Amino acid sequence: MFAALRPLLFALDPEAAHNLTLAALKTGLVPTAPADDPILATNLAGLKLPNPIGLAAGFDKDAEVPDAMLRLGFGFVECGSVTPRPQPGNPKPRLFRLVEDAAVINRFGFNSRGIEYAHARLSARQGKAGIVGINLGANKDSEDRTGDYVTGLRALAPLASYVTVNISSPNTPGLRALQDGAALAELIARVMAARGRLDVPLFIKVAPDQGEDDWATIARACIDGGVDGLIVSNTTVSRPALASRHAHEAGGLSGKPLKPLALAALQRFRAETGGALPLIAVGGIASGQDAYDRIRAGASAVQLYSALVYEGPGLVSRIKAELAALLRRDGFASVGEAAQRPV
Repeated sequence: MFAALRPLLFALDPEAAHNLTLAALKTGLVPTAPADDPILATNLAGLKLPNPIGLAAGFDKDAEVPDAMLRLGFGFVECGSVTPRPQPGNPKPRLFRLVEDAAVINRFGFNSRGIEYAHARLSARQGKAGIVGINLGANKDSEDRTGDYVTGLRALAPLASYVTVNISSPNTPGLRALQDGAALAELIARVMAARGRLDVPLFIKVAPDQGEDDWATIARACIDGGVDGLIVSNTTVSRPALASRHAHEAGGLSGKPLKPLALAALQRFRAETGGALPLIAVGGIASGQDAYDRIRAGASAVQLYSALVYEGPGLVSRIKAELAALLRRDGFASVGEAAQRPV
């Protein structure tokens, strides 16, 4: 069905097509994916996942369709980024398909309906099954961005399966400075204090564009601060060789061209953490082989988004089937076993 609809969707402005997709998902008329192969069940920072394929943040910014995405077969769904106060984000156009490159560039700038809206949406699904996390952002005009993460965590963590602190979006000026040494240590200390005794895993989402001295600094701050995992990685501001006419657009690049950079970042963080932190891999994942490569590089789970633009929702089931076959081919009994023996 997606193959028939794709030309129609691609005739629309990318953001309009995305909004139309969300509207369709809100109807609830979503097919339920088959039960997961038991070999795919895994554990992520204490969360029991039916499979390790997650939906990355950015697709469902305001927590409007997490249950529809779970029905499509994702093992977990991450909503957001959510900012404390509503904000429109950057001017349009701000989303570009790079069809020739199987890539996307976005410069949304944390467009969000705010905490109150997300709180209402997450409250409405309380009691339902499924792992649904929330990704937190900061308001562009905030004088205390770390304080924004504290505000978001206090409001939404009690309603979420886990919380991600997104300090790596390239579309909010100055945000990535929070990844720097002392700033990161302070941020982690404040959000961990805000979490208190609440039993909700806390993840930090990092960029793939690190300086040579940054990998170890970030890893050590996260380990010492007691966070529960790293999401590696966000979009990139780098521009590898691209064929699309949109290659010059400002913003974060995702999709196929991000794959080697994101894999290298994962490998580096695995080396720097020594397996002390669970890693969630994101960036350029479009097949079971891509997911398997990240798991064999030490990832406990993976997330995807951009590949859905080109492959449609059926991609999730294909990835899971391919991943299960690869695990069995190489003699692994589980995802966790494969991740614990990185190559």
